[in-house]
Amino acid sequence: MIYRYFLLSCLFIVQYNGFAQSKIHPYKNLTPLEEMRDLEYPFTVHYATIDSVTEIAYVDEGTSDTIILFIHGLGSYLPAWQRNISELSKHFRCIAIDLPGYGKSSKHPHSGMMTYFAQVLTQFMDQLNIEAAILAGHSMGGQISIVTALYHPKRVKALILAAPAGFEVFNEGQKEWFREVMTLQSVKSTPVEAIQNNIAYNFYNMPKDADFMVRDRIAMRSAKDFEAYCYAIVRSVNGMVDEPVFDYLPDVKQKTLVLYGLRDNLIPNRYLNPGFTKDIAIQGTEQMPNAKLVLLEKTGHFLQFEQPEKFNEEVTEFVKGL
Repeated sequence: MIYRYFLLSCLFIVQYNGFAQSKIHPYKNLTPLEEMRDLEYPFTVHYATIDSVTEIAYVDEGTSDTIILFIHGLGSYLPAWQRNISELSKHFRCIAIDLPGYGKSSKHPHSGMMTYFAQVLTQFMDQLNIEAAILAGHSMGGQISIVTALYHPKRVKALILAAPAGFEVFNEGQKEWFREVMTLQSVKSTPVEAIQNNIAYNFYNMPKDADFMVRDRIAMRSAKDFEAYCYAIVRSVNGMVDEPVFDYLPDVKQKTLVLYGLRDNLIPNRYLNPGFTKDIAIQGTEQMPNAKLVLLEKTGHFLQFEQPEKFNEEVTEFVKGL
């Protein structure tokens, strides 16, 4: 069987079968979660109700008039930004959300379309009386940020794109392949060994304090809303391939900071589009009229967690220069 590492580029969690569930692993004594709201977060969590079925979990740190709104990637959640919020909130107001279907947010079925998530962002901003914000998106969150800038340009002051999805182009056959390999059952049944490897694959050298991502992903399998979370991942994959953004990048007029790790294992897709991350980063950034590209050495897909000092430094300089 072909490892799904090579199938699901641009994604935070990739899935593959082929491992038998081990009875001996370092996570065998984890306390199962009853629901995903039981996840432990490093900041105080607030909730905003944006419509009759959707409640958004978020954290809000810092008191500046300059607002950065952080959007996580596929399969991820707002703690993915913890090494950035703790520092950047000294200078800016930092708000990070769990997208619908993820983390502590509500998990009613939705389309997973990028335009849906973009609308959620504007509704969320309305609830917090935020007229416009700087959007910081990682991976799928980067593609969502781009779509928001295209559809709701007055709500987006600038963009910070961390290893964004959307710069890599897929043909129709490749898109259909994504739809076929990412199924509810494959996400639900991912064994412990695969979870460990999937998350480690997001890094060039996985930091020890990133281990909470593995522990949380294993523990949430017992949560009553876990299947709904898995369904959100499946729908989000479809949304990413059904609403590509590359051809519309020239229409993004906001100032944009693009950051990629040169040792990104997910972009480009190593099976479908073998090549170099640098080439994808350049081809996407060059399409955007007001974009700056920063490439980080010895850094993987999860660059904001793997190289937080450099990431925070670049973001601080960019935002203060707007």
